[in-house]
Amino acid sequence: MTYQETIQYLYSQLPLFTRDGPSAYKEDLTNTIALCQTIGNPQNKFKGIHIAGTNGKGSTSHMLAAILQTAGYKTGLYTSPHLKDFRERIRINGAMIRETEVITFVENHKASFEKIRPSFFEMTVALAFDIFAREQVDIAIIEVGLGGKLDSTNIITPLLSVITNIGWDHMDILGDTLPLIAAQKAGIIKHKVPVVIGEYQKDTAEVFISKASVENAAICFASERWEILNSMVSGQETDAKGGKPDFGNIEDNRQYLEIAFERTNKAFDLNNTNENLISINHLKLDLTGTYQLKNIKTVLSAVEELKTQGFNISDDTLIKALSNVKMLTGLHGRWEVLSRTPLTICDTGHNPDGIEEVLKSIAGIPYQQLHFVMGMVNDKDSSKILQLLPQNAIYYFCKPNIPRGLDAQILKQKARSFGIIGEAYPSVKEALIAAQQKANTNDLVFAGGSTFVVAELV
Repeated sequence: MTYQETIQYLYSQLPLFTRDGPSAYKEDLTNTIALCQTIGNPQNKFKGIHIAGTNGKGSTSHMLAAILQTAGYKTGLYTSPHLKDFRERIRINGAMIRETEVITFVENHKASFEKIRPSFFEMTVALAFDIFAREQVDIAIIEVGLGGKLDSTNIITPLLSVITNIGWDHMDILGDTLPLIAAQKAGIIKHKVPVVIGEYQKDTAEVFISKASVENAAICFASERWEILNSMVSGQETDAKGGKPDFGNIEDNRQYLEIAFERTNKAFDLNNTNENLISINHLKLDLTGTYQLKNIKTVLSAVEELKTQGFNISDDTLIKALSNVKMLTGLHGRWEVLSRTPLTICDTGHNPDGIEEVLKSIAGIPYQQLHFVMGMVNDKDSSKILQLLPQNAIYYFCKPNIPRGLDAQILKQKARSFGIIGEAYPSVKEALIAAQQKANTNDLVFAGGSTFVVAELV
């Protein structure tokens, strides 16, 4: 098969969460275990870092990958979903795997696929593990697809587990309370494998502490380990009339989130070895959403733990890597500027906690009128998100170009019941064009609500 025929085979022959939603989710690891056994259990042939969480796991994964490859380690990175190209899911030192590697894997194991009947995600995980083993990566960053305990990636025994935070998402699968959702995420905590919890949350902290105790795993809450002293986004200065930011003088035509921080001495330390502490107190991060202030604490705590395990990561390496995450890893869709006239930004935040963080970032930008391009999928609880949105914005409703996309007219009617007023458009791009045409010079255009909206724009 050609590459396109191979990708079409993957999409059409096997259950795909992007297409089918929760019905594609497998509630056990049987298929993944069976499939990996047929290809020699590659998950046992490389070192890994396992990352779960409701929000922030993608940014955290890419930041850690940038740091490790800058430090000279051959670094694998597995994430999902992709935005444009399937191969975005599997990278080595920032480069997507070759098309021929996807073709060869499918051709070599097609008989096993048809016997085991793995899901799209199960097969993709096996492909990633096989490539990381064959390429003999020094370390692989493995992002959980959904949940943790029963996620296909959870057959690895990593050097470090990371859980960024817990929020309301996939309640029909993971549970309808935060402790139940946390219990699913806590399923990645392994025996004597240290774990970093990104955010201390009163409702879920005991779930993680208890699981770590059972597994004899050292635990750290990153939010308690670091204090942000101040932060600013370079280029966000307003003009004399309070107009939009001047992007013309930004170094390399890029923005940076500049963060001043210090290390605290609160409870739940992973270690107390001073030689492994990070000594810098100021970073420039090229991921500029304000929600990265949470993720950076998680990353710093993970780096300190990796240093205790013998990884050589200098402060200079940390500074260099974090200012070039997008270039080093190919990350897109996180508070990404699409245009400067008018200022147009997109973000993949798609659940209540993610949208709240997006709105915080929007609040940090001076503008006269907000134009909001909005699309969702049909198996999300749209009411939890719609009740968060500002009523004084102008909305442009659209349907992401996937079978699970929520019809724009239906979204428009649902939004109206929350005082959210706008018009429906036939496609994401037409909605964006309409918003940009209507926006004045000092207005802000934002596009989001779903990863799949962003995928059509970046």
